[in-house]
Amino acid sequence: MKFFILISFLVLIVGLVSFTPYADGYKVGDYATDFSLKNVDGTTVSLSDYVDAQGFIVVFTCNECPYAKLYQDRINDLNHEYESKGFPVIAINPNDPQRSPADSFEKMQVRAQEKDYSFPYLVDETQQITRTYGATNTPHVYVLEKEGEDKYRVAYIGTIDNNYKDADKADKHYVQDAVNALLQDQKVSTTKTKAIGCTIKWRNA
Repeated sequence: MKFFILISFLVLIVGLVSFTPYADGYKVGDYATDFSLKNVDGTTVSLSDYVDAQGFIVVFTCNECPYAKLYQDRINDLNHEYESKGFPVIAINPNDPQRSPADSFEKMQVRAQEKDYSFPYLVDETQQITRTYGATNTPHVYVLEKEGEDKYRVAYIGTIDNNYKDADKADKHYVQDAVNALLQDQKVSTTKTKAIGCTIKWRNA
């Protein structure tokens, strides 16, 4: 009887593990999943849409977090700098609008227009992509390197730079350094930093 209970317990544990991949999100070197999320213009956007891309700067960000506001112009600047070089920015709002009304889809549309976003601003309505990637803060950045037609290797995870208050005073530019290294077929020197920002507003169970 005890043996049967032990076997049942082990089967349950194995089952739980097998159905919760990436419980802690992606690590550097993992391959990230593609997605199909709604953009503020009403279209859906996937990584596979960017046939000529060499990689991506995926940023989990939002409307109302003070940290996200401080970085919104820098995110726009990253896209202006790197989209033409093959590393476009794709921004994803992970917040539940019931818990953060300022992050409703309609207000995302307003913000994108106000700030003249040059990149897609997507909504993760189910929060599944956010959980899979392991994003915890806004902003939280994942630099992906495209390998082949449909493989996206995580090359960097973390914050954009080392001064959220003042872009001009930042002396370490982690995302820029990572993308520049990849463009030159070099190893990324700093692959992970702590994401600084507001916690994600998860949907109430």
